[in-house]
Amino acid sequence: MAHHTVNPPQLPTPKGFSHGTLAGNTLYLGGQTALDKNMNIVPGGIVEQFRQSFSNVLTTLAASGGQPEDLVNITIFLTDIPDYQAHGREIGRVWRELAGPVYPAMAGIGTTGLWQADALIEITAIAVIPEDRLIRP
Repeated sequence: MAHHTVNPPQLPTPKGFSHGTLAGNTLYLGGQTALDKNMNIVPGGIVEQFRQSFSNVLTTLAASGGQPEDLVNITIFLTDIPDYQAHGREIGRVWRELAGPVYPAMAGIGTTGLWQADALIEITAIAVIPEDRLIRP
């Protein structure tokens, strides 16, 4: 089965990775930190970084015709799990604002660091996009 890279122009130009890989109608979304278009981690704490990281995931998803309800799995890597937990209500509000009320299978994993030293969060995901909405690059 052929696969295609998905690198939306709204996101930083990837070097050595792809924002997404489409295999059939399954989109594997690469790790997204809170980088803005200028390759800077957004200011603020975990809530602001969650918003940017998840928005980056959704940007790649949309570039393939996907919608938030197509997400089937999300993994969130965190440098400070207690901080994420302390802001859970705010993060939940951001999720519902961006993706609605449905949550896919999900895991949160603690880590000692991420690629950008000031990143607090990185999100990877998998989506299954219906053929009638699928956009192949």
